[in-house]
Amino acid sequence: MKKITVVTGHYGSGKTNLSVNLAVKAKNAAVADLDIVNPYFRAADFRELFEKSGITFIAPDFANTNVDVPSLQFDLAQLAKNYERLIVDVGGDDAGAFALGRFSEELNANDDVEMLYVINQRRFLTQTADEAAELMYEIENASRMKHTAVVNNTNLGRETTVEIIEQSLGFAREVSEKTGLPIKFTACPEELCGKVGMENILPIKIYVKPIWDN
Repeated sequence: MKKITVVTGHYGSGKTNLSVNLAVKAKNAAVADLDIVNPYFRAADFRELFEKSGITFIAPDFANTNVDVPSLQFDLAQLAKNYERLIVDVGGDDAGAFALGRFSEELNANDDVEMLYVINQRRFLTQTADEAAELMYEIENASRMKHTAVVNNTNLGRETTVEIIEQSLGFAREVSEKTGLPIKFTACPEELCGKVGMENILPIKIYVKPIWDN
């Protein structure tokens, strides 16, 4: 993994859950929440987990309050200097990626940055490789940055099965071919990893859950 990992994707693709997992697995990590579009299911909901894990969390000024307005009062370049790993959780689609564009110049000048595009074939509007590729390019145009790899995070929440994950590999390969980007890994719920007949698997915990699962 690079020192700075930027995580993007479609709404509901599992960006935030992946960001939380990457942060928990890292040492001396910080998470910057750039999701100023969607007030639900974002990294700001996990302050307590981050504190217990020794992770520094930076969020928009009004995150998780009754005031939900775009306000970013932090410097990603400085944060990267202070921590061994910086994970940037970007808002969904091109709308959320506009916030990332504010930092594009300094991030593009840093060789130790990766930008991961999270795909989930089971989400509306990204069920085909063409749809997923089109959205990726929209995110790049909005952020003024280029992705470096694809992460296959196909799932159906608590209804995810081994078959769903294994069948998604073909979809991920199609996206990889269309975009010219490698598949970084396939995210897999920890309880299913031993049953999935695939290589390059990243075991993850499910931290982000719908309200009805809590």
